[in-house]
Amino acid sequence: MAKEYAMGNQKKIAFPIAARYNYAFKYFIEAGLGQQYIMQPRMTKKTLDIGSQYSPDTVCTPFKTTLGSMIEALECGADTLLMVFGLCRLGYYGELQEQILRDLGYQFDFINLAEYTTGKARDYLKAVRRMNPKLHVAKATMVGMETLKMVEYIDEVEDLYYKNCGFELTKGAYKKALNQFWTDMEKAASKADIEAGHQRVKSAFHDIPLKKEEPIRVGLIGEYFTVQDDFSNLELEQKLCDMGVEVHRWMNISHRNLHYSGEKNLNVRIRDLCRYEMGPTSTANIWCARDYAERGFDGIIHVKSAGCTPEIDIMPVLQNIGTDYKIPILYLTYDSQTSDTGLMTRLEAFYDMLSMRKKVIR
Repeated sequence: MAKEYAMGNQKKIAFPIAARYNYAFKYFIEAGLGQQYIMQPRMTKKTLDIGSQYSPDTVCTPFKTTLGSMIEALECGADTLLMVFGLCRLGYYGELQEQILRDLGYQFDFINLAEYTTGKARDYLKAVRRMNPKLHVAKATMVGMETLKMVEYIDEVEDLYYKNCGFELTKGAYKKALNQFWTDMEKAASKADIEAGHQRVKSAFHDIPLKKEEPIRVGLIGEYFTVQDDFSNLELEQKLCDMGVEVHRWMNISHRNLHYSGEKNLNVRIRDLCRYEMGPTSTANIWCARDYAERGFDGIIHVKSAGCTPEIDIMPVLQNIGTDYKIPILYLTYDSQTSDTGLMTRLEAFYDMLSMRKKVIR
């Protein structure tokens, strides 16, 4: 049955669940645009099953999970959906997902940012005005800057968490502080709320005693969505931390989008390995893998969704890095059938190998 959407003054806007960044989307939509943000549930196996049911067989898993998340958002009352742009097939996934949803009978407004990606600020402004035609530009700009700061805080806090939570003396202390931070970000209604939540978690992290002596350090690289989203990678980072691993992940919005040095700059550093641009995150992942190797990391894990062509293409280059620097690399591919048990078996074997290797080298 078609889902009728509200015709009141406020739009009910949703975005597919993407790691923890939906808190920032919520803040901008509500504080900056004066619209209502619909926060659908965190993704589960049900989300993936729903998305898989209506997706073409050949698309990557992020297509299926984001489609499932959109359906859950519509079922929660959303009348407007946002979709990002991208440099890979994501660039036209939004159009295909919109058509699938309309074929299912849903009625909604669909704002595909790929249509506004011209590099000109006025075109992005058109997209924002579709969410609120009576937009107050100055206020939206101010809140936009606060939103970007929240994104930076989210990335900073996650980085600290995964580097240290595996070494806490009080089990669960880091997770408790992190969960409070997520609650603070979801409820934030002002810049002061964002700052207070950030300071609270930083203080809590600082007060947690650690026991960290020559830890095994593992660097994560891979496809943009899967390597960041804990549901999509079956909580890979948390599993490693629970084994007592110090986990590093460069790939996040702050590094890849807000403070990115650019493809040309990174290509200069890896021109002996790669002379051509290979895809949306390929250059960054090759550079990052070499950086981890040069900094003496114990291992690297490469994460991708099944069928992700750019990440498949860089695997021979990563193998060369592994050989040149004598650093083990574990390749993980995720699809809708990937099991938690199978992942744990591979991670445990990888950890045992790194542990034995570290003792020999030491």
